[in-house]
Amino acid sequence: MKNNLLESLSLPEDLKSLSLEEEKELCAEIREKIIDTVAENGGHLSSNLGVVELTVAIHKVFESPKDKIVFDVGHQCYTHKILTGRLDKFDTIRQKDGLSGFSAPDESIHDPVISGHSSTSISSALGIAQAMKIKGDNHHAIAVIGDGAMTGGLSYEGLNNAGRSGANIIVILNYNEMSISKNIGGLAEYLSKLRIKNSYRTLKSTTRGIISAVPLVGKPVSNFLSDSKGVVREKMLHSTMFEDLGFQYVGPVDGRDLSDLEDALSYAKSLGGPVLVQVNTQKGKGYKPAEKNPGNYHGVAGFDVKTGLLPEHKFDFTDAFGQALTKIADSDERICAITASMKYGTGLQYFKRKHPERYFDVGIAEGHAITFAAGLAEMGMIPVFAVYSSFLQRSYDQLIHDAAIGNVHIVICVDHAGIVGSDGRTHQGTFDIPFLTTIPNVTIYSPSNYRELEGCLKKAIFDDTGIAVVRYPKSGEASSTLSESDYAVTARNSDTLIISYGREAGEAEKAAENLGCDFMKLVKVFPIADELEGVISRYNNAYIFEESEYEGSIGQKLKSVCPNVCVHAINGFVPHMKVCEALELYGLSEHQIELTVKKEQTDAET
Repeated sequence: MKNNLLESLSLPEDLKSLSLEEEKELCAEIREKIIDTVAENGGHLSSNLGVVELTVAIHKVFESPKDKIVFDVGHQCYTHKILTGRLDKFDTIRQKDGLSGFSAPDESIHDPVISGHSSTSISSALGIAQAMKIKGDNHHAIAVIGDGAMTGGLSYEGLNNAGRSGANIIVILNYNEMSISKNIGGLAEYLSKLRIKNSYRTLKSTTRGIISAVPLVGKPVSNFLSDSKGVVREKMLHSTMFEDLGFQYVGPVDGRDLSDLEDALSYAKSLGGPVLVQVNTQKGKGYKPAEKNPGNYHGVAGFDVKTGLLPEHKFDFTDAFGQALTKIADSDERICAITASMKYGTGLQYFKRKHPERYFDVGIAEGHAITFAAGLAEMGMIPVFAVYSSFLQRSYDQLIHDAAIGNVHIVICVDHAGIVGSDGRTHQGTFDIPFLTTIPNVTIYSPSNYRELEGCLKKAIFDDTGIAVVRYPKSGEASSTLSESDYAVTARNSDTLIISYGREAGEAEKAAENLGCDFMKLVKVFPIADELEGVISRYNNAYIFEESEYEGSIGQKLKSVCPNVCVHAINGFVPHMKVCEALELYGLSEHQIELTVKKEQTDAET
């Protein structure tokens, strides 16, 4: 199919004049564009295919950027990008210097807020709506949130405040019965049973209008019906949780039917005040392989469009962790595994298969996961929470208040540590070292190969107290050198030492070999071993390279006790690009390390 209609339109303005049939054609072309682009660049497929019609309907009914559209997580905003003047750049999505795979205000005025993490949209949209209300602006703030994101506590905090706000906020609950992993908890069951129909509300509105028009008696009768509507609703339909919070509820609406969607959204727009619209969609809609296995096509590195064949999965740190933990748990019934809706993403499918009674998926609720783990630990269990580095950020308070102060023993396995690549600024794992090392009673390991990972995991589970952290990257093994202790030194009789850890150890180790420098690989990176000061101080020059934000980095801590250490880390947020491109850009590739050491040695001599 050629994108003839799509390429002929000036969007989003021309969308208003399209007929229903033209909108359907447009949706088909957008869907094809998304499939072809994600097949080439990688990205989020299932979620975006599910909301094509919904996004078109939103832009048909509302007027962006005057009406502010906030996509939760932002990984389902591909259609929105296409409809808001970014079609010509869409082929660059997730590429270096190209479009972000998430909402990005620096990219377009149609993206009101940056969005890469879950459950934030309602709070953001409420802030926007309240500001509009203060300014006398009658436009709407629209939050588009999936039912998976509704397992996150922040979404309920937003709902609780928005429902009684009186602001023009519309929450569109995109219900597709699945987030990244299968949805967990009471809300998923509640939404699957909710069956309030628009026909009741239409009947109610029509009946009230007719009765109000009757001379003399019409208005009193209409008022009586309004006063008693809660009783009628309770008898006929029952109240919804959202109505109890102060929202007017519309739905459920078929998310694949453009006509129904536009009617429902127009009705929601006319109501004024907080409204929640439940839209039932299908992840992967329009691409059969993704429809059958939406989880497999949630986030992909690329695929063959004709066959749906995904790249062959390569064994990586995530698999190594999942298998190692399962093996260790075979002989110790105290070990429990916790995930925040990321069973496959963190490798815990192996554990669940063998020990389902000790496996817990808490939904997108990292703060709860930490406090839940602390409760397990208080009762003598050994909880292991597997989580992406950037998502662990949501649990900082619980780490301090519920785990560290009481010195309970929990193990946190931090996946996607360091640079992650095309997901960009919101997903880079460059802040876990800085924020974890500010907390007392924390031990951190950063293995560079699978055997070290298993050894570190055993130490964290059985030897350490307090919070024990094992962090590893989104990749395979980085270094073949095996260290059984907290650190290892490869000596070449040089007066220059290169230091690193984790995945970066692989790049630094090769550079040190090429330069003939001594190399130190850290495995237990924090607390810093007492003897390191004596070892490092023997060298004229010492350099540390790490995939961490500079402020709070291991290098910064080393430099405080070893003034001869030159620190090379990351300053600021890393944009979306391939990992190898980011390592090169930030001076952390093998090649750049060699250039840096040579230059600094030359500068020191002159």
